[in-house]
Amino acid sequence: MKNIFRIVSFLEGVSYILLLFIATPIKYMLDNPEYVKMLGKPHGILFMLYIVLAIVIKKEMNWNNKTLGVVMLCSIIPFGTFYVDKKYLR
Repeated sequence: MKNIFRIVSFLEGVSYILLLFIATPIKYMLDNPEYVKMLGKPHGILFMLYIVLAIVIKKEMNWNNKTLGVVMLCSIIPFGTFYVDKKYLR
């Protein structure tokens, strides 16, 4: 389950970065919302999967509630999921 979480974590992090730093500027600077529409739904699904999987593997990884909170908080911070991978999953 940990390896699945690592993959989802990576994909969620990449989709978030693309959404924040590529799609959103294109939407507002070039008045083209297509990239946000294209990346928004996959990112939302990956985000929900990330949260669910974090809860599921909490026991397997022996995380306390504080660690789980940090892992979840990192999902809304750009590059946070990469920090989680390095600090808690390797």
